Amino acid sequence: MREGPVRILYIDDDPILARLAQRALGRLGYEVLHAEEVERGREMLAEERFDAIVLDHFLKAGTGLSFLKELADAPDPVPVVYVTGSNDAQVAVEALKAGAADYVIKSVGDDFMPLLANALGQALENAELRRAKLKAEKEIRAAKERAEILLAEVNHRVGNSLALAAALIRLQMSSAPDGAVKEALSETQARITAIAGIHRRLYTSEDVRHVDMGAYLSTLLSELDASIKGDGRNIRLNRTLEPLHVPTDRAVSLGVIVTELVTNAFKYAYGETGGEVRVGFTRLDGENAVLFVEDDGIGWRGEGPVRGTGLGSKIISAMAGSLDTKLDYAARAIGTRAEMRVRVAEIPGAA
Repeated sequence: MREGPVRILYIDDDPILARLAQRALGRLGYEVLHAEEVERGREMLAEERFDAIVLDHFLKAGTGLSFLKELADAPDPVPVVYVTGSNDAQVAVEALKAGAADYVIKSVGDDFMPLLANALGQALENAELRRAKLKAEKEIRAAKERAEILLAEVNHRVGNSLALAAALIRLQMSSAPDGAVKEALSETQARITAIAGIHRRLYTSEDVRHVDMGAYLSTLLSELDASIKGDGRNIRLNRTLEPLHVPTDRAVSLGVIVTELVTNAFKYAYGETGGEVRVGFTRLDGENAVLFVEDDGIGWRGEGPVRGTGLGSKIISAMAGSLDTKLDYAARAIGTRAEMRVRVAEIPGAA
């Protein structure tokens, strides 16, 4: 709430007109202080608070336009009503361009003071609206920053919790006597790791709405590669990954799909001989990318009985459905190529 009367600084080298303005505006509740020259007005602004300024065009030292520009460039500008006895429209244009809130022509009749009062009221109202807008924007920015900090903390804790769950599963694997149980636990651990990787990336990202799939998949594949090599399989993993962004919720599904496809390729493509598995995420056009996992192994076209429990195929189908896409198997002379089209996000300034 405003405390005290609305204070107006009236800069005009005509003391009689300034006195008339003090009386007329005073009756409307304004407190009007007079400065005959710009320099005195500048001093008064430095010493006291004013809610608005009335600035005359013709002054003894020149025009008020240069001071008007100075006032408009201030960090917290005070609204200025520019007045002159000239009917030259160019003066009005220059004043408004220089930052005046309004423009009033002096007249010899009785309408000048009502016009000035109306212009001041409008200028003060607009200034109050601007301040309210700036305050609201500041509060929104602060709330957004708080929300982002909280969300980053949530992602950090979720990532840590999932990493702990993966570690517990790894401990369970080491004590499981049955090979099938160990394999099932290993696959479960890989799925949890894929989701945990999203949360770790979001914790360190400035944009929690999107994920750089190139960077995320690179980390995920390195972890899968280390895990598979730890099992003694002779598999080379090559990757072609572009820094393309997708919404966070879609990135989770893509990470799980890649985990399943790569795990299947490691397990079934080459048997004991070993070979190469290639993973790619590359742009097709302005809105789409292609995700693929391919090998030169025994070959699979997505038809016929599946190897293992079939859970991985069900997971891939469910994740692809959540992305409004489907997994296709390309015709190849040897090996397998599984691929799907994925919508990517347009990130301003992103590579």
